[in-house]
Amino acid sequence: MTDGPRTLADFGYTLPEGRIARYPAARRDESRLLVAPRSGSAFRHRVFRDLPGLVRAGDLLVVNESRVLPVRLLGAKPTGARAEVLLLRPVGEAAAAVESGGSDGTAAAGAGGKGGAQRTPGHLWEALVRPGGKLKPGRRVEVAPDLVVHIVDSTPDHGRLVRLETPLVVEEALERYGHVPLPPYLRREDEPVDRTRYQTVYARTPGSVAAPTAGLHFTRDLMDTLEAGGVGIARVTLHVGVATFRPAGPSGPDASGPGEERYHIPRAAAAQVASARARGGRVWAVGTTVVRTLESAADGEGGVRAGPGTTDLFIRPPFNFRVVDALITNFHLPHSTLLMLVAAFAGYERTMAAYREAVEHGYRFYSYGDAMVIS
Repeated sequence: MTDGPRTLADFGYTLPEGRIARYPAARRDESRLLVAPRSGSAFRHRVFRDLPGLVRAGDLLVVNESRVLPVRLLGAKPTGARAEVLLLRPVGEAAAAVESGGSDGTAAAGAGGKGGAQRTPGHLWEALVRPGGKLKPGRRVEVAPDLVVHIVDSTPDHGRLVRLETPLVVEEALERYGHVPLPPYLRREDEPVDRTRYQTVYARTPGSVAAPTAGLHFTRDLMDTLEAGGVGIARVTLHVGVATFRPAGPSGPDASGPGEERYHIPRAAAAQVASARARGGRVWAVGTTVVRTLESAADGEGGVRAGPGTTDLFIRPPFNFRVVDALITNFHLPHSTLLMLVAAFAGYERTMAAYREAVEHGYRFYSYGDAMVIS
């Protein structure tokens, strides 16, 4: 789009009380769907299960297979005082264990996935801790008799380097004792429903601290319907970091971006993008994480480079999209990098008009909320 630079204040909007979806819809594909053509034609109101009527045979949907780990650990200091550790990302060998891993570049299978042996995270992590002033290097937090967190060092961004001490496989320890790291704006503790619903049905590779929420609306039946209609589905991985919970920054359009995140594009997915381009199909990004992955790996010819990488790409108006033709996304926080990305894709005026339309028609917002299609 050709929108010029905007200030952070331009990305605010008013959301009435009660519009934040604190729980998911009864069925994933019963969420509402706002159809917002970039051409400027009228908005349409659908439900998510109507998606096959919007995607054409020959198009390609690209999804993010990253799986959310229960990385919020609640425990106590030796004094008995409560403490909290939010694991952000593994370090060193631990990080390598979370990366996708087959020799052909395909993602290692996780829970519910197919394929080779599952990769599991290791013991050393970057983390946020609470209370930060008390949990200095050398301190420890007991989460359970067989899981203790040792504070190893401080990090430049006021976080901590921590080591998990446990006789268990780390992912087993997290599944047993960890909590789903729900966004703070939900204003509730995680519940059993979140173990399944704050996870896409196609999640395979562990590593995210937040769900790629546009994918939460898909059911296996809906994906089968799309494939039966001639729509391709490609799978990539971007591990979502804690910056997704934060506003863009204190001032100006050049305020802090979304932070650095790790991604992996299998060779098969890169080939699917090239094939869709060759046959004239559109490339649909299921969520802003997929947009950042594809645009970070753009090869300059409409395709993408396969393999692992890291990205700190900050997409905001104006931005030249080289790979993505259509976007499925949720409704995002005011002043967020995610809202800026949507505005770069749809155009600023079109995006803000779509948000006003969603507010006026009672859509539910944020992670467990409704969705929008921009094509």
